[in-house]
This record gives sequence, structure tokens and C-alpha cells, in this order.
Amino acid sequence: MSRRARIALVLMAVAGALVLPAAAWAHAALLRTSPLPSAVVNRPPPVVLLTYSEAVEPRFAIVSVTNAAGKQQTAGAPRRSASDPKTLVVPLHRVSQGWYLVYWRVISVDGHPVRGAFIFAVGPNPGPQPQFPAPSISETAATPSLVTARAIVFLSVMAAIGLFFLRIAIARPVVRRVAGTRLRALSIAFGVAVVLGLLATPVYVVMATAEFALRSSFDLGNVLPLVRDSAFGRGFLDLELTFALFAVAAGLALWVDRSDRERRSVAEMLATSGALLAAGATLLVPGLSGHAAQTSPRGLSVALDWLHLVAGSLWVGGLIGLLVLWWSLPAARRVAGLMVAVPRFSNLAFVSVLALIGSGIGASLVHLPTFASLWQTSYGQALLVKIGLLCAALMLAAVNLVRTRPRLIAAKERPELASGAAVLLRRLVSGEALLVAAAVVAAAVLSSLPPPAKALATAGSAIGHVGPGPVKETVDKNGYHIVLRVSPNRAAAPNTFSLQITKGGKPVSHANVIAGFSMLDMEMGTQSYVMSEKEPGLYEQSAPALIMVGHWGLSFEITPAGQQPFTIVFVDRATG
Repeated sequence: MSRRARIALVLMAVAGALVLPAAAWAHAALLRTSPLPSAVVNRPPPVVLLTYSEAVEPRFAIVSVTNAAGKQQTAGAPRRSASDPKTLVVPLHRVSQGWYLVYWRVISVDGHPVRGAFIFAVGPNPGPQPQFPAPSISETAATPSLVTARAIVFLSVMAAIGLFFLRIAIARPVVRRVAGTRLRALSIAFGVAVVLGLLATPVYVVMATAEFALRSSFDLGNVLPLVRDSAFGRGFLDLELTFALFAVAAGLALWVDRSDRERRSVAEMLATSGALLAAGATLLVPGLSGHAAQTSPRGLSVALDWLHLVAGSLWVGGLIGLLVLWWSLPAARRVAGLMVAVPRFSNLAFVSVLALIGSGIGASLVHLPTFASLWQTSYGQALLVKIGLLCAALMLAAVNLVRTRPRLIAAKERPELASGAAVLLRRLVSGEALLVAAAVVAAAVLSSLPPPAKALATAGSAIGHVGPGPVKETVDKNGYHIVLRVSPNRAAAPNTFSLQITKGGKPVSHANVIAGFSMLDMEMGTQSYVMSEKEPGLYEQSAPALIMVGHWGLSFEITPAGQQPFTIVFVDRATG
């Protein structure tokens, strides 16, 4: 394949590229409660039971139960049910008649906080429902401090692995072919990246744990005992362990390596193989302990995530290594050394970019529910920023491939090209490295945001967008006239949903109407309710279905008696 054909292939594929790490997974969704939302119970319940779609850590859970006056009614901290690990048990004081607000906050397996609220009453005469103050039920893990720390962790780990590979495989022949050169600067750069990664990872775990536990990062006495209590914390501590093992193995490989010899000894091959295996294991940990492992099909998701990280590490670490090599080589031998290393790295970078693009496209097909979610969601918008940075980096890489590499090769016959080619290489590689590093930062933002919900695929067939505030929307479909009402259309509050269905001016009775509620801003599953016919043609259901602030997909499956079913869908915006 010619050089121009390679460039064309890369530029054609980049439009669909995703980078570091592109994965989606479910969030902890509240499936069942006891007492039921909006229910009136005759006896004071001794506990509140909250059952989620996944096991959550009680030490990170916050559950409050307050009366109309705002007085706390809980008698202890939440604990995990002995019979069901997905259920939290919240003990209560003996409560009197009246209405109560339950507010909950938990941490999903992926490290994202999720909040919600509902009400219940103790009877038999609880009185009129009070207007509880709406709690804040929107939260994000994409805070500036956490995103910065996460980006430093990934940049340092990936740079260390890429620097090691450049030093042990790509730049190694420089010492043998160009007299008076050494690769010590590359080894030092590798060591700096290792130290930064080993320090940044536990700092990030402590910061994230403190954020999830709503404590100060400096409150180490209370934060440190919690770091392994979440799947998220355990995953990053496992990353620290595997990265430390890689650092030891790579350090040993560099120590026994004799770059002045063309053939490696058995000890060198064993040491290098061990370090590369440790590097592969290190890059496998993020997928196994987080995003990819929560996505079906898990095997494919983990493989794509691992390939993505490997390709990104070789690219970003190699770019940093080329800059280090440029600065460290003696001026008189700089061009000669670059003539050896740059063509070899260009081949590696080309393969890495193709792997990066291929794994990204594969991950997008698995995880993104619709193409429109790229610009309709904050997750997709962060992804577009990342793709833009990658496109810019690839443009610089293409210039390097077309201009710099041929000039360095031609400098053997035309020495006057050497100086300009070396300067151009430094400038282009510097810009390329900055853009790729910025893409990793964008990826840190991306992986801190909830991915698009699968329900977005059905929201594409929505008849209209409603909210915020009370809803009255009229729809005509299949010969039926339907009036939708939602009141008060507020998150974390009991809402009344009603459909008035007529045909030819007459009410449609005895229909089966099922209402579905899907969170569109994150993956939380779908709640379904059968709507009761209150009067001829009027179907109604009262439920705290909108448990979070944000966008919801409201679907109503209508089956008139003896007729074919049909469905109407709305996108609703619920506020607090």
C-alpha cells in the first residue's frame, strides 16, 4: 500500500473514531421500595427497604427520611440486607401518622453518583399531602478536580507503557547504528512517567472516594478505610498494583538490555516478554474493573477497551519518546539517530492509529444507541470534542508521514535537507503530542459522564417534546384522539399521568394502557405501570415515576378492546 493510500485510509476512517476509553454501562436504578412510593400504610414501618438494579455499598449510601417539618426519622445508617445484596435496609424510629419524604443517594459500580426521592404516608388518616421541598437530585462525577486527576493517571500510565516500548523496541537500533548515542534519556523519561503514575493513582482514588462519601480529601482517617469499599476504588487499586509490577518488570528489562548488540540474549528476551505481558495486564484492568465489564457483550467490550488503550499508549508514549530522543541526541548525530527511529515509529504509529479507529468504531456500535446522541447528550458532545482533537492530531501525523519522513530518508543522499527535516519533525510531533494528550483529557471527562441510555433509540420516534411544568398535549393517531396530561410534572414528586382517549368523539373504554418511563440522560432501566380507567375513556396513574431531574421518555402502549395495539412516545423534561 502506498503512503498516500495509507493517509487516505486513515482520514476516511477517522470520522467514526472514538478514543480512550469508550464504554457504556448501567447505573444503579431504584427498582422497588417498601413502603411503596405514594402508598399509605396503616402501621408505622420499622424500616425502609430500597432495592436497586445492582449491589451498592452501604458505606457510600445516604438515605434520609423526613417528616413534613423536615425532622429526620432514621434510627441508624443504611445496611445491606442479609437476604438480598441489592437491597438497602434503613431503620426508622417509630413514626406517627403523616407524610414522609425519602431521599437517597448511592454510588454505582462505575463510580457515578445517582440520587432520587419519593414519598409515603402512615395512616389511616395521614391528612393532605404536604409540599415537600424538592431535594437536589442531579449530580455528576465530572468535577474539574476529579477529571484532572483521572487524566493525569491515564496519561502517566499510558505514557510509561508507550515510552518503554519505544525504548526497548523502536529506538534500540539507534545505539548500534549511530556511534556516540545513548538511550538513557528515554529510560529516565520512562522512570518519571512511572513515578507520576504510581503517585497519581492513589491520590485520585482518595479524591474520588472522598467525593463519593461527601467528605474532605484531607479527612484521611475517615476516607482511607473506605477506598476498597467500592468496586470503583478496588479497580483503581488493582491498577496501581499491576502498574507497579509492570514498572519492576520493565526496569529489569531495561537493566539487562544491551542495545549495542543486534541479537538479544535469552535473559533479555525473557525480561522484555515479562514486561510486555505486565503492560498488557495493566491496560486490561480498567476494562475488567469498570466500564467495559458492565456492558453486554462483555467479552467484546473488554477486548475493544483493551485494544483501544494499547493503541493509545503506543501512540502517546511514542510521541513523547520521539521528543525526548530529539532533545537528548547530540546535535551532530541527531539527524542520523532520527533517520533510524522515525521510520520505525511511523510504521508503529500507523498500525496504532488503525487499531485505535477500529476499536473506537466497534465500541460506538456497541454502546451508542443512536447517531443523534452524539450531539443530543453531554456524553456525545464530549465525544465529539475528543474526535475533533484526534482529527487534528491525525492531520499533523499525515504531514509528518508525507513531508518529514521522506526528507529524513532523503537526507542520506542530500545532507542539506537534514536540518530542516529535524526542526519540522520536532514542531509537528510537539503539536501532535499535545493534541493526543488533550484527547486523553477529553476522555477523562467522557468516562466521568453517564453514557447515553439505550432508551434514546425509542425516543427517536417521539411525537413531541413536553415540559418542564404541567403538560397538556393532544395527539391524533390511528384514528384515535388522545389528550395527555402530566401534573405537576416534577422530579421526585408524585405525578399524575392521564390519557383521555376518544374515537369519533366517543370515549374508548376497556382499553389496556401501559405507561413506561425511561431515563434518557443515563442508563437506569424502564419503569412500567398499568393505567386504570377512572371513567369512560380516561386512564390514569399516580406515581413518583420521574425520580430524577432530567429528560424522560414517556411511552404509552394502548390496546383498544379487540384492536391492534399502538404506542405513542413523548420526551419529557422534568425539573425539581
